[in-house]
Amino acid sequence: MKLTVHRGTHEIGGSCVELCSNSERARIVIDVGMPLVTSNGSPFEWRHYKDLSQEQLLEHKILPSVDGLYSHQKPSVSAVVLSHAHQDHYGFFRFIHPDIPLYMSLGTESLVEISNLFLGTGVNLDQAQVFTMWQPFQVEEFTITPYLMDHSAPDAAAFLIEADGQRLFYTGDFRGHGRKQVLLERLLENPISNVDCLIMEGSMIGREKGQYHDEVAVERAIHNIIAEQQSYTFVFCSSQNLDRLVSIYRAVKRAGKMLVIDLYTAFVLDKLGSISSNIPQFDWGEIRVLYAYSHARKLAEYDKKLLYKYKQAKIGWEEIQATPQDMVILSKDNFYFRRIILPKLGAGGGARAIYSMWHGYLERADLPQFLSFHNIDLIEIHTSGHAYVEDLKKLACTLNPRCLVPIHTFYPEQYGSLYKNIVQLDDGQIYYL
Repeated sequence: MKLTVHRGTHEIGGSCVELCSNSERARIVIDVGMPLVTSNGSPFEWRHYKDLSQEQLLEHKILPSVDGLYSHQKPSVSAVVLSHAHQDHYGFFRFIHPDIPLYMSLGTESLVEISNLFLGTGVNLDQAQVFTMWQPFQVEEFTITPYLMDHSAPDAAAFLIEADGQRLFYTGDFRGHGRKQVLLERLLENPISNVDCLIMEGSMIGREKGQYHDEVAVERAIHNIIAEQQSYTFVFCSSQNLDRLVSIYRAVKRAGKMLVIDLYTAFVLDKLGSISSNIPQFDWGEIRVLYAYSHARKLAEYDKKLLYKYKQAKIGWEEIQATPQDMVILSKDNFYFRRIILPKLGAGGGARAIYSMWHGYLERADLPQFLSFHNIDLIEIHTSGHAYVEDLKKLACTLNPRCLVPIHTFYPEQYGSLYKNIVQLDDGQIYYL
């Protein structure tokens, strides 16, 4: 096999990996993500580039240079395989040629569809094919076996890829301290044998673990905050981080409070209910749905019946205002929160906010200052969606590949402390297994 990491050898985000068979008749691409940072290390802002043509995006090296992948080119890629539904792994799927098949898990397809509707991600799903975890599927000369992994994105997959008598394992993003940590434990107990190449993420290399080491600690900390609250609690969290939503829900239930979610979140939970019966739903006793016009309009365009379906759990402003001490409100730092929710609730009297997302997002925003102006305390409670260094080392040593290629990391040079036989590539460099 011929391996090219088009992006990700020296950065977190923007992942894009190409594999080509020895015959060169089969080419697959794993992930086509949007960068998180620019070449000078500043935050990547898509709005600065969205009006450029595909040719210009390639010229400016915004799009990874993969011949035959994009809609303005003659298609020559056999398939694109998506590990999970985070923008830094599929943010540029909108540019993929419509004739190229896309392979993804059921949960990932659902999240892509949701993001198309609410966020305008523009992914063409006409050629989407859903794979089943641990069941091999064939793309010309490649045999691909997806492995369900513990990550902050639901239904995330790693891939064992076999061709030309060789075996490559691509971890995608993973961790061993979430609500599905048993998945990594099982992989360590029953490892894949004869791995020629391991492509392994290293997001947590060079980072501290933080105060909360796992989802159990996050749940406990959130519970301790909301249990003593005598006014509103606002929890800032991604609606697509199911593990975190489960942690929040469990904390709310144990505290005897009410979790107020928006229509977007209700739709996410409803769509993903098919992958697990443990995902909280809008009609569970401790959950109510707050309607917003923008969300209602988008849902009506998709399926007007959903507005009536979720109406059974609808909550109004007067009911929220009547018992502020019982209300835990899932929030986003947006116009709706700043200009509608806070003015409606007049939340200055003892309200608190919990920020349960990556700290880097908070550094880019003025949310702490905004909340402070409104006399709302802000507490950060979060744990990473990525594997700690000791888990990276365990996986590498257990799989014992003939070589390990770093990806999704700012510190590829530090992989030598994890494993032997490190092959450190540059973006676009061709490597023959």
